[in-house]
Amino acid sequence: MAESRGSLLAKSVQKHAGRAKEKLLQNLGKVDRTADEIFDEHLQNFTRQQNCANRLQKEFSNYIRCIRAAQVASKSLLEAIGETYESQWTGHDHLYVQCQSVDMLWQDFSHKLADQVLLPLNTYQQQFPEMRKKIDKRGRKLVDYDGQRHSFQAMQTNMKKRDEAKINKGKEQLEEAKRTYEILNSELHDELPALYDSRVLFLVTNLQSLFNAEQTFHFEAAKVFEELEAVVDKLATDSQRGSYSVKKTNGSSLPRNTNYNNSSLIINNISPSKPSLPEQPPQSPLKTDQPKPELTNQSSVDSETPSDPPSEPQSPAKPEPPKETETLPPSTNGVPVEPVAAATASAPPEPTPDRPTSEQNGLEVVESKSTPTPEPPTPNKASSDAAAVNNVTATPNNVSSVSKKLEELYDIPVGASRDNLPPGVLYKVKSTYKYNREDVDELSFDVGEIIQVVEYDDPEEQEEGWLMGIKETTGEKGMFPANFTRPI
Repeated sequence: MAESRGSLLAKSVQKHAGRAKEKLLQNLGKVDRTADEIFDEHLQNFTRQQNCANRLQKEFSNYIRCIRAAQVASKSLLEAIGETYESQWTGHDHLYVQCQSVDMLWQDFSHKLADQVLLPLNTYQQQFPEMRKKIDKRGRKLVDYDGQRHSFQAMQTNMKKRDEAKINKGKEQLEEAKRTYEILNSELHDELPALYDSRVLFLVTNLQSLFNAEQTFHFEAAKVFEELEAVVDKLATDSQRGSYSVKKTNGSSLPRNTNYNNSSLIINNISPSKPSLPEQPPQSPLKTDQPKPELTNQSSVDSETPSDPPSEPQSPAKPEPPKETETLPPSTNGVPVEPVAAATASAPPEPTPDRPTSEQNGLEVVESKSTPTPEPPTPNKASSDAAAVNNVTATPNNVSSVSKKLEELYDIPVGASRDNLPPGVLYKVKSTYKYNREDVDELSFDVGEIIQVVEYDDPEEQEEGWLMGIKETTGEKGMFPANFTRPI
């Protein structure tokens, strides 16, 4: 057994040494080489076909990995969108179903590519290593044949004494090598062209599967994303209508919309007095000995300027019916004014700082040192502008007229001029108090600034007691309390 292994090893070494020697002699040009131009052409085609198949398999395997990664990324993204899209929004359930459909499309697409494209490509590519082994074996047998041919020729040329036994043995070895080579060569002459021609049918089938899977996936995905786009468009429409808007509040976290009770107004010759605010008591006056303005029918009367400016109005707050009743001061023209609510003898009017002098429709307000002036009204989103009721005399018969003008204040107030206004401007007002905005959609202004009153962009956002305006000096636009201004 050991001898047979040794003899096999010796024969293998001798065979490899003979091939190496023959190749060296052929490369040096010492001996000739058997040429087969047809086979060489088939070999070039095979090499090119193998290189293309290897690259196609490599790139498509990478494409499959990317598709699976994109599938995972798409699933994570749609899950995040589903969590962000709130349940009370329109189309929430439909959006969830469509997101699930997208994930199913990705899975189906990935499976089709793997089963219908990648597996046939792997089978096609596996032919080339086996064929390459056969080509290499044919090359070795060709070297053996050339070596035996050169040995037999040398034996015939160099033998001085003809030895028929050696010649016959050499001839047999040459014929055996030639027969082995020709068998392999003949097989390759048939298999290589057939393999090369099969590339067309394979590519047609494989690429059709690939492109059909791509087309189906993108077509179905486009329909799903069209549905998702429609859901978001509906959400945008509902949002523009204010369906999901958060109601605005002031700094005290109180709602702007208030139901103003006209019965709590105490009407005098100038303006309604300040209502009682249980949640926010009246502001204490800066000075208690300020004169009280009185109404006269004179065309022009000298007025005294108060030593201290009026206290700055407070932020709007929701009024409630007063817990204590107030009384009307005596009229300066001798006409008694009846109170709206029953008054108590022990509740005198609270002294407040002077209100700025105003004049409308030929009636002037002058300041008198005989009685204290009531405090200017606390700015309230439901209170009326002083100019709207400035010309109404304080009599019981006019209480209903004042209520009517309060309701019409948000259209065009009494005393507002409509002449020579820019397009879109309803009327103009002049600020009587300084106001600092409490929200981003509000307007800040100082005393004496002119503001153009315009309509709300969305009528549903209009709030009672608040106007939308544009400052003439800066062009800023925003909401502002009407009782901080007077129409001009």
